[in-house]
Amino acid sequence: MAEKSKKPAPKKPKFSAWWIYTAIILVFLALNLFSSGSDHGNPKEILQDQLTTFIEDGDVKRIDINKSASNQVAYIYLTDNAKDKEKHTKPVDNGMNFFNSTGGADYEYRYGTLENFEKSLAEIKAGQDFNVKYLKPENNMFGDILITLLPIVIIIGIWIFIMRRMSSGGAGGAGGQIFNIGKSKAKLFDEKTDVKTSFKDVAGLEGAKEEVQEIVDFLKNPEKYTNLGGKIPKGALLVGPPGTGKTLLAKAVAGEAKVPFFSLSGSDFVEMFVGVGASRVRDLFKQAKEKSPAIIFIDEIDAIGRARGKSNFSGSNDERENTLNQLLTEMDGFGTNTNVIVLAATNRADVLDTALMRAGRFDRQIYVDLPDVRERKEIFEVHLRPLKKVADELDTEFMAKQTPGFSGADIANVCNEAALIAARQGKTAVGRQDFLDAVDRIVGGLEKKNKIITPDEKKAIAFHEAGHATVSWMLEHAAPLVKVTIVPRGRSLGAAWYLPEERLIVRPEQMLDEMCAAMGGRAAEKVTFDKISTGALSDLEKVTKQARMMVTIYGLNDEIGNLTYYDSSGQNEYNFSKPYSEKTAELIDKEISKIIEEQYQRAIKILEDNKDKLNELAEVLLDKEVIFKDNLEKIFGKRPFEKSIEAETKGLPLSES
Repeated sequence: MAEKSKKPAPKKPKFSAWWIYTAIILVFLALNLFSSGSDHGNPKEILQDQLTTFIEDGDVKRIDINKSASNQVAYIYLTDNAKDKEKHTKPVDNGMNFFNSTGGADYEYRYGTLENFEKSLAEIKAGQDFNVKYLKPENNMFGDILITLLPIVIIIGIWIFIMRRMSSGGAGGAGGQIFNIGKSKAKLFDEKTDVKTSFKDVAGLEGAKEEVQEIVDFLKNPEKYTNLGGKIPKGALLVGPPGTGKTLLAKAVAGEAKVPFFSLSGSDFVEMFVGVGASRVRDLFKQAKEKSPAIIFIDEIDAIGRARGKSNFSGSNDERENTLNQLLTEMDGFGTNTNVIVLAATNRADVLDTALMRAGRFDRQIYVDLPDVRERKEIFEVHLRPLKKVADELDTEFMAKQTPGFSGADIANVCNEAALIAARQGKTAVGRQDFLDAVDRIVGGLEKKNKIITPDEKKAIAFHEAGHATVSWMLEHAAPLVKVTIVPRGRSLGAAWYLPEERLIVRPEQMLDEMCAAMGGRAAEKVTFDKISTGALSDLEKVTKQARMMVTIYGLNDEIGNLTYYDSSGQNEYNFSKPYSEKTAELIDKEISKIIEEQYQRAIKILEDNKDKLNELAEVLLDKEVIFKDNLEKIFGKRPFEKSIEAETKGLPLSES
C-alpha cells in the first residue's frame, strides 16, 4: 500500500456568512424590481398637448387609466397604422426597461385629477374611435414591505458586523462575542494543558521557591496543615526587579501544582466599557471556585492595584478603582475552605494600595532579588542546556563572576548572544571568548570600528579612559580596572571594565573613592590639555546621583545630618511639593556640589602626581586601542591592596564615558 504523503493538506478557505447575507439582499432587490414591472412595460411619458394631438390624428387605439391615488397615470396604446408613422417609429425604451415586451403601452400621461382628465377626454373624443379602460389599483404589498424592512435589515447587519469586529480576538468565552465582554480572559492550565516548567527549571531563588512550594504542597495535601489548625493563605505577592524570574516562578507553580491554574495580566481587566473590569474579576473568581482547589496568577498587578485616590486626574468614577474594589472584595469574600490562592507579581510594590497588601488578602510578600554569584552560576547551568555545543573549557563559575548585577533574563540573553556570536564567526561550539564578547555586547553595545573620529578626538578619548584607569588603580576602595578600550561601543566613545565588590552595605569612603575614579576622566583632560569636553556626561550623571543619595537618602552628610527624604511607600511621587524647605534645598545643592568638587580636585592631584605614568598608559592605549590589567601592572606595578581585592571581588561591570 502506498505510503501517505506527510505534506499537510491545504486548508480550505473559511466560509463567510456575509456571502449568504449578500445573496439574500440581492434576491430581495431582484424580486422588488420584478414586482415593480407591469404589463405596460416602460413607455415614454408625454404631455397633455401631445396626447391631444395624437387623439385628433386618430393614432390612439386605447387608453388605460390607473385610478390609484398614489399612481395617477394613463397608458396610451397606438393603432397599427400609427406605429408606422415617423414620429412614432422611435423605440419607446429609454434604456431603463430591462423587461421590454412588444405588448406594452406606447406612451404614458400623468394627469392631475381623474375628474378633470375624464372631462378633457370627453371633449377630445368627439369623432374619434378609441377605447377607455379603467385599471384596478396596483397593490404591490410585497414591494412595500421590502422597501420598509430593507433599511432596518441593513442597519442591523452593519451593527452586528461592527460589534463582532470590536469584540474579535478574545472578549472572553467562546466566539469572542460582544455578550461575553464581561467574561474573564484568564487562560486555564490544567491536566489538559500541561505546563512543562517545573522548579528544576528555576535556578536560585531558594527562599522564594520554598515559599511557593509550601503553597503547592498545601493544595495537594491540605489535611497536613488543617489537622493542626492551620489555614490556607489567601495570596502571595512576588516582588522584585524586572527579569528576576517572578513570572517563571509562577509557571513552575503551574507545572508543579497539578491543579487548575488561571493565568492573566493586570491589563486584561482593563477595557473601554464601564464596569467590564469588575465583571471580569467576578467571573474569574467564580470559575476558580468551581474548579477549586485552584491558583489564580495575576502578572503586573500594579496595572489595577495602584493606590486609590492618589491621581489628581482621575474622576470620581474611576474604572480602575472599581476593578480594584471588586478584587479586594473577592479576595476577602470567599471562605477559607474554598482552596483558592491568588499569586501576583509586580516590580512596583511601592505603588500598590495598602488595602491590597494587608493580611487576609496578600498574606505573604516574597521578594525575588537579583541573583548573587552562586545563583548566577546555577542560572548559567540552566540556560546552557539548550545550547547544542559548548566548549569544554567554559567555566560557569568564572562566567558568574563576570556578570554582577545581571538578572536571570540578562543571563539568558548572554547565552543566546554568545551562540549568535559563535555562529556568526563560523565556530562549531560556543566558547569562553564568545560569552565574554556577549557580555561586552549587552553591557556596552555593539562595537563601531568604522565610526569617524579625528586624531584629536581619539587622543582626548584615550587620555580620558587612561585617567579612569589611573585613578581607580591608585584608590583602595575603587574597583580595579580589568580592561579599557577606545573603540566606540553603542553611544559611548570609550569604555572601561572594572572588577567591583558585591557589597551588602557601602561606607562613605567607598562611595567617595568610586566618585573620584569616575571623575578621573575629566580630571585627565584638565591635567593634560587644560581643557574639558562633553565626554564626561555619563560620569557626571553617575557621581551626581551618588552624591545626592549620600546627602538626601543615606544621611552621610555632616551638614544635613542623620536625615533621609526617602519615602519607601512611593507616595511622594504624587506630591508636587518637596519634603524639605527651600533653605534646606539650597543647602542640599551646596553639599552635593561640594562633594563632587572635592573628589574632582582629589582626582586631579592623583593624576598630577602620576602624570608620566598617565601619559605612558594613554600612548599604549592609542597604539593598541584595547589594554588589559597586565598593561597597567607593567606601568604602575602591583596594587598595594591587591590581596584584599582579589579575595572579595566577584564581577565585571562596565563604566562608560
